[in-house]
Amino acid sequence: MSASPTSPPTGVPTGSGAGEKGLKSGALGLLSSVCIGLASTAPAYSLAATLGIVVVGVGLQAPIVTVLAFIPMLLIAYAYKELNAADPDCGTTFTWAARAFGPRTGWMGGWGIVVADVIVMANLAQIAGVYGFRLVGLDSLAASRVWTTTAGVVWIVLMTAICYVGIELSAALQRWLLAVEVVVLVLFSVTALVTAYSSGAPATAIPVDASWFNPFNVPSTSAFTAGMLAAVFIYWGWDTAVSVNEETADSARTPGRAAVISTVLLLFIYALVATSAQSFAGVGADGIGLGNPQHSGDVLSGLGDAVFGTSGFGAVLSRLLILMVLTSAAASTQTTILPTARTTFSMASHRAIPSGFARVHPRHRTPTWSTVAMGLASIGFYVLLTAISGNVLADSIASVGLGIAFYYGLTGFACVWYYRRALTRSVRDFVGKGVLPLAGGLMLLYFFAYGAFDVYADPDYGATSIDLPVIGRVGGVTVIGLGALLLGAVLMLAQRVLQGSWFRHPDVPVSAADPAAAP
Repeated sequence: MSASPTSPPTGVPTGSGAGEKGLKSGALGLLSSVCIGLASTAPAYSLAATLGIVVVGVGLQAPIVTVLAFIPMLLIAYAYKELNAADPDCGTTFTWAARAFGPRTGWMGGWGIVVADVIVMANLAQIAGVYGFRLVGLDSLAASRVWTTTAGVVWIVLMTAICYVGIELSAALQRWLLAVEVVVLVLFSVTALVTAYSSGAPATAIPVDASWFNPFNVPSTSAFTAGMLAAVFIYWGWDTAVSVNEETADSARTPGRAAVISTVLLLFIYALVATSAQSFAGVGADGIGLGNPQHSGDVLSGLGDAVFGTSGFGAVLSRLLILMVLTSAAASTQTTILPTARTTFSMASHRAIPSGFARVHPRHRTPTWSTVAMGLASIGFYVLLTAISGNVLADSIASVGLGIAFYYGLTGFACVWYYRRALTRSVRDFVGKGVLPLAGGLMLLYFFAYGAFDVYADPDYGATSIDLPVIGRVGGVTVIGLGALLLGAVLMLAQRVLQGSWFRHPDVPVSAADPAAAP
């Protein structure tokens, strides 16, 4: 007799802490889950790669746009919290969307997670490669595409190996990396603010002003939307805390709490850094200005020497800032592998993709094929894009915002629909399971549609554009983002033909049958 779709794979011990699918249960507590959620967003890397882009779009309103992007993230975090209480499955959006809307929608939700993570891994590897060489003073190698690509591949291999060995080692590494990262970011922010108000302030320095926090001063709706999509990217990743729910103690409550706590902590970190960096460097298009297009994709490396200085202890801190961005990218590389591997693991456990992806290591109790496949797919995508063009790589990173908005928004709608018969049970249920997730889903739907079909579709947006039959010339960001999602639809149809049991007989109940059935 074959094993049930959700039973542990053959040969995996079911005792000694093995969970329902064979993963190591109870390995993580609340602190480790919060650390994984924070580290997954890679605060230093995300700010380095995104703050300049936000400033170019919205100017002095960058701090308020950074704060406003927190709102849909917090609302969707509540959706994750409520859905995880009903079904702590490591497939997250895949399983929950299937429960709410059926197997095909669930499959596309899982694909949204996979494609966003694979795309962002290319940029994470690139940043890790570049900063690794800069850290040791090898700037000539940092400018070489071949050497940075090679170093990036090595980073992916190393982080994949750590994820393969075990979730506890991954969590322990995240705690140390995150501690260094947060300390240096706070030190950078305080130093920048103090210097901006001192007699030694640079010519670019401007005092903090209340108008920076007025969203109505943003130049246009399209600029606001582009800025929000870019800012949403810096919050992305906290859901990793929920993706490892089957390996967390009190899996029905702890992951959801960790997700909400992570987003709130990120708000304070990002608001502090964005405000202090803008006060110190200004938003000019020259020199260290945050609007300088020459370093819009990496603002922190240019600001390190200016804030800390180039001699004595300041030089040490400047190098530490580079190390921080490097470790941030490395940590995010690791925590990007974790949720993707567990998404494909869950999909395979439910027979939505080939069952080989559901294999678990008998000793480490981590997904084997899923983890290795994520590493290989990331390496292949990264090498392909760098071989084609650095411009294509840049636009692919911008397209990640569409994938994020897609599966986060879908999770918000899934929460409302799954609990629809339980919403009138109490005010708490109406707000927590209905109003908040619905508001988050609608916000992200708007940003997805306006970004994909207006802002990003403009041929002049981004670094590339493509001529499409009938449609004409379209911005590369839209083509990559929507093309990646449409590829998922094709693969879903192929999977249904080759192994269609999930689509014909999904093994998850669809919707809460009645209010009493929903926790």
